[in-house]
Amino acid sequence: MEAVAILRNCPSSPRKMRLVVDLIRGKKADQALNILRFAKQDASLPLEKLLMSAINNWEKKNEDQSIETANLYVKSVQVDGGRMLKRLRPAPQGRGHRIRKRSNHVTLVIDTMTTVNE
Repeated sequence: MEAVAILRNCPSSPRKMRLVVDLIRGKKADQALNILRFAKQDASLPLEKLLMSAINNWEKKNEDQSIETANLYVKSVQVDGGRMLKRLRPAPQGRGHRIRKRSNHVTLVIDTMTTVNE
């Protein structure tokens, strides 16, 4: 059974967030937490909180199962562009250059790893 957590309007660019998301996609949940905890990128802190939220959402759905035996893994992570704040920066000769302050939306899905007997 899967659980979803969504982070909206995170104030970092989607490109920077995707670099960190690619580190944890498909990993086990405890391994992904360790990767995020020791990653030096600024985007790793909101992702760590999001992963903890997804784990807690899974616990709420499955109160009869324990997390230790569930074998959770990161099923999918998706980063989309969010709203963009547009600002003007003064430039030489009376011009103005646009500054685009980007944000992103992250959707994280965790699931239990099941082994199929073949």
